[in-house]
Amino acid sequence: MGTLGWLSSKLSGSLRFKYMSLVRLNIKGISYSQTQNGAYALILNEVDGDRKLPIVIGAFEAQSIAIALEKEISPPRPLTHDLFKNFADRFDVVVKQVIIHKLVDGVFYSSLICERDKIEEIIDARTSDAIALALRFQAPIFTYKNILDKAGIYLKVNPKKEDEDQEDSVILDELVANEMEPNPNEQRETYKGKTIEELQKLLEEAVATEDYEKAAHIRDEISKRE
Repeated sequence: MGTLGWLSSKLSGSLRFKYMSLVRLNIKGISYSQTQNGAYALILNEVDGDRKLPIVIGAFEAQSIAIALEKEISPPRPLTHDLFKNFADRFDVVVKQVIIHKLVDGVFYSSLICERDKIEEIIDARTSDAIALALRFQAPIFTYKNILDKAGIYLKVNPKKEDEDQEDSVILDELVANEMEPNPNEQRETYKGKTIEELQKLLEEAVATEDYEKAAHIRDEISKRE
């Protein structure tokens, strides 16, 4: 069985043969929010189509991806993703491709398809990490058609460069506005009225959605009461 078919059967029975609907993506670039400091979006383009897939990422991951995109930039010491690449090279592990295979509540889930000694393995990864590694391994990036149908945004036909950059910034600002949490002081006021059991449940939900900043604030509130 080929890699894509094997991946589909591994992920779940309902995904079997779904590899036929995989869509290849290219990295268009990284957009910085004009209204929210420290907010970035990774913009992926459909290779054989007119849609882009914007994904909100953190500042560290944005920096790592930007460095990988700019071939002339070489950090004095290896970043985390560079270290992973060096480690993998030393032990003959190759990332063959990245597949963004799930979208739940605005969170993208990805898998690394790796190979060592002609044996393939699937490793779960955050999408931002997976893209940073795909760049370093020169591995192709894919997603499923239904994910692109759900989250993709159509490109303008032959846009001007300045119009395209402005459009990316507007997209990011809208994404960030939908995902922004109240400031820490507002959060503390909100959490004061919660029981320990309710806070534990909120903590589990924050970790499940990879909202680690929110999880940290909840953990702080729990610690104060213990």
